[in-house]
Amino acid sequence: MNESHEKLKDLFNRILRRHTAENVKEIYSILDAYEEVLMTMESDSKYNQQEVAGLFEALDPIRTTVKKSNDNKASKKTKDNLFDEASGALKDAVEAAMKL
Repeated sequence: MNESHEKLKDLFNRILRRHTAENVKEIYSILDAYEEVLMTMESDSKYNQQEVAGLFEALDPIRTTVKKSNDNKASKKTKDNLFDEASGALKDAVEAAMKL
């Protein structure tokens, strides 16, 4: 198993499902680390650059959903649902990257 795949596996295992202020900070750090792994993969000749480039498209919608989950006006249930949606999308994105 290569280094990128190991990093992706570690990130996948760190993804949290419940909304808390700490978990919001953690998911942002996971998103940043995931983006760095994608950049490394994109520059690696053994990966199809177009396939890796397509994975970047999921980052902004996930970040937007995480941001919405931290809205002070939203109810706890809404925050949990939005955070769960974002973490699920992140898990799907990381899984897609691991399949490359």
